[in-house]
Amino acid sequence: MGIKVEYNPDLALRDISELKKGNRKKEECIPENLKEGQIHEFLKEGQRNYWIEGEIPLLKTTGNQNLSKPVASIIILESTHFILNGKPYTKGKYRVINVFDPKNTKIHFDGFKRV
Repeated sequence: MGIKVEYNPDLALRDISELKKGNRKKEECIPENLKEGQIHEFLKEGQRNYWIEGEIPLLKTTGNQNLSKPVASIIILESTHFILNGKPYTKGKYRVINVFDPKNTKIHFDGFKRV
């Protein structure tokens, strides 16, 4: 038996509509009116590791590794693993560095390097 730990090079959260439908918690969704400098909490199922020494992309997901282009550039400020109802979760906080215009097709990341 092994220990299942996932390394994530990005933070993928659900659309805020999932909160409004009652399907997800606030921390599982990208906030409305995302603004630079804001600090938000996140919640992900599973034991996940994030890079905390620089900017990573914030993505929108619909599940099953279906990911959007980067919505914003963020820095993970803290990340904690815990057990809830017998399942591992990861929670934490992130700061929004830049919010990207969805109409702009410019590439914002090359691997971990911000461009």
